[in-house]
Amino acid sequence: MNGIGATDPVRILMGVHNGAPYLPAQLRSIAAQNGVTWTLTCNDDASSDESRSVITRFGQSHPGRVILKSGQRRGFSHNYLKLIAGLPECPGLVALADQDDVWCANKLRRAAIWLARVPAEQPVLYCARRWIWDGANEVRFGPDNRVKAPSFRNALVENIAPGNTIVLNAAAAALARTAARLTGPVFAHDWWLYLLISGAGGRILTDPSRVLFYRQHRTNAIGAGTGIRGLVARKHAVLRGVFRARIAGNIAAMQDCAAFLTPENYATLDRFTNARKKPFPARIWALGQVAPYRQSVSGSMGFWGAAALGKT
Repeated sequence: MNGIGATDPVRILMGVHNGAPYLPAQLRSIAAQNGVTWTLTCNDDASSDESRSVITRFGQSHPGRVILKSGQRRGFSHNYLKLIAGLPECPGLVALADQDDVWCANKLRRAAIWLARVPAEQPVLYCARRWIWDGANEVRFGPDNRVKAPSFRNALVENIAPGNTIVLNAAAAALARTAARLTGPVFAHDWWLYLLISGAGGRILTDPSRVLFYRQHRTNAIGAGTGIRGLVARKHAVLRGVFRARIAGNIAAMQDCAAFLTPENYATLDRFTNARKKPFPARIWALGQVAPYRQSVSGSMGFWGAAALGKT
């Protein structure tokens, strides 16, 4: 089994773009992590504010533990894929961090304990739940709709691994490092990781605890999307073909990484790809044979409704 080495730092990867108003609180929460040591690598995606200065000052307060790189404003997902692709050959535990959250003090320690329960040679992705936070006074529970086991068939149509909670064991990080160098553009790096690790036969650990405060503001790259407004926005996006385009991008990315998929999951990907191309009602029958699923009843109904309209 994995051990938790007190001297083995958790490698934190953070994509940054115009995060100066939020970075100080997030960086303080990283510095306050208990029970583990850490290093932080930031990739600044051509910020026009004081983000680089904030990170530089933080690095000066923590000598030898902070690396600041430069990006070319190609978006949050590309930013994280670049960070993952740049990992060393033996990366150790790797955590992803958003620039605008606040972590609970035991976040990394808790993830390390969970990951230590799994044999080191097996790729494992750990994820958890979050508090939804307005950055001031309001703190709410995040979605609590996981009722089914994680799997590749779930990952084909839904992401249950929020990127800001993800921690990869060394085997998963090494796999992701190699795969990121082969993968074209994807909508979301965390969804890609869920697909990759589950598709390769790795483990997905879903911690029911809430490990961070997920700050909501006008410039969130994705945001929590809760409530009636979020529901309506998602339905409109489906009708505009946004969901279908994201699925197509994920399929292309998994085809780029086909060598890492188990034979069973590669066959599932192939059947799913072909089923999407069929006319109605053959499309529904073919998708039924693949049996993709979402975690909630309402999510499943939404998926099959979109499938009937050719929007998946």
